[in-house]
Amino acid sequence: MRLLITGGAGFIGSNFIFHLRAVRPDWTLLCVDKLTYAGNLATLDSVRDDPHFRFFRADITDETAMRGIFETERPDAVVNFAAESHVDRSIEDPGIFLRTNVLGVQTLLDVCRSCGVSRFHQVSTDEVYGDLPLDRPDLRFTEESPLRPSSPYAASKAAADLLCGAYRRTYGLHVTLSRCSNNYGPFQFPEKLIPLMLANALADQPLPVYGTGENVRDWLYVDDHCAAIRLILEKGEAGAVYNIGGHGELSNLALVRRLLALVGKSESLITHVGDRKGHDLRYAIDPVLLEKTLGWRPAVSLDEGLAKTVAWYLEHRLWWETIRSGAYLSYYERMYGNRPAPDRHFDGGL
Repeated sequence: MRLLITGGAGFIGSNFIFHLRAVRPDWTLLCVDKLTYAGNLATLDSVRDDPHFRFFRADITDETAMRGIFETERPDAVVNFAAESHVDRSIEDPGIFLRTNVLGVQTLLDVCRSCGVSRFHQVSTDEVYGDLPLDRPDLRFTEESPLRPSSPYAASKAAADLLCGAYRRTYGLHVTLSRCSNNYGPFQFPEKLIPLMLANALADQPLPVYGTGENVRDWLYVDDHCAAIRLILEKGEAGAVYNIGGHGELSNLALVRRLLALVGKSESLITHVGDRKGHDLRYAIDPVLLEKTLGWRPAVSLDEGLAKTVAWYLEHRLWWETIRSGAYLSYYERMYGNRPAPDRHFDGGL
C-alpha cells in the first residue's frame, strides 16, 4: 500500500503514521502537511529517516502542488486529516476554515479522480451533529443523526462530509467517512483542552474553564482512533459513515479536576471564564456500527488514557514548552484574557 496522509504533522495525523509504522511496516507513507501553527515537523522526527516514509510540504487547496505529488508518487489511497480544527479560531475567522476544510477536500477529491485514485477516507468529527441535552443521557449520535452543526468549524466539516458523499454517488469514488469524539493523547497542540490544562497546571497558572464547566464530551484515546481508521481503510464499505466513540463521557469540569489530581495540583487553580459563543452542551457517540461490522472497540479506558497522556506531557516538556512560546501566547490572551466571569446559573438550555 502506498498511502497518502494529509495533515500528517498534526496531532491525529502524526499518531496515525506512528500507528501504521507499528502495525503495517511494509506500507509506504506519503505525508503532506502545510505546517501551519498546529503542524510541527519535529513531531515526525522518529520516522523521517524511514525508507518507507516521505514528507511533502504542501497546501491541500493548491491543486497544482497536490497533482504533482499524486502524479509523482502514485498513491493507492488517501486519508485526509488536514483541517483547521479549533472551534474558537473558527469563531474568530470562519473564512480559513471554509477554505481548508471544504475547498481543500474538493481539491483532493478532484485530484483523486483525475489521477485514478479511487480510495479516499475523510476524517470528520461528531461536532457535525450539533449537541445533545444534558438531561438525556440515553441519547447518542448515530450515523443516521441529522447534521446540525453549531460552529463555523463544525459547519465546514459537515459541508466536506456532504461533498464526499456527492463524489461517491456522482463519480463512483470509494469514499468512507469517520466521525470521532474528542481525541486526546501525545503530541496534541496545547490550545486544546487537555494539554492546555496540563501545561497551565504544571506552571501553576490559572486553568480557564468555559462557563460552569458542565458541558460534556466523549473522550477517545488517539491510538484507538487510529486503529479504527486503519480498519475502515482496509475493510470499510464504500460510501459508509462510521462513528468512532471512546465510551468516555465526562464534563469539562470533572475532567479538569482529574488532571489536577494526576499532577498533584490544587483545584484552586480553576478559573471560570465567560462561555464560548454557541457552546455545545453534550457530545455522545454510539459506535455500535463500527463495533459490529469491523470488530473495533476502544482498547484504552479513560482512566488509563489520561494517565498515559499526563506521563507523556511530563516526559516531553520541551516539545510543548517550545510551542507555547511566541505567537501562541498572543492568541491565548485573545481567547481567555478579556472574558468576563460567567453567570453561575445553568439551566441546561441552549
